[in-house]
Amino acid sequence: MARDEQLKERWEMVVQKLSDQFADGDTLDLDAIIYLIGVQELGQLEKTFKKDQKLDLMHIAICKLLKPYGYYELDFVDEEGWPHYKTLEALPYLKAGEQSVLMKEAIVNYFLETQYIN
Repeated sequence: MARDEQLKERWEMVVQKLSDQFADGDTLDLDAIIYLIGVQELGQLEKTFKKDQKLDLMHIAICKLLKPYGYYELDFVDEEGWPHYKTLEALPYLKAGEQSVLMKEAIVNYFLETQYIN
């Protein structure tokens, strides 16, 4: 199976599984999945978040997702349990479609690593 086809198949599996679990079957988009990963990484699953905290959660997720690519590393976790990352390498300029593919690949890898999908 070609790499692109495998990524597409795995991405659809992630979307379907998360949508069934968290959105009553409505299809979650990329941003919603990034947000869910941020909540998972923070580990405060029962908490209600304010708008600025939701953006922070998405930032946590993006840093976590791009860490294996060498762009970020965990710096510290603050007293409230929020992880803070430092930039190791600036992200290259990517067109919107390329950004989407990179994030989808990183998300699929995250869920493979956590054994949410196989």
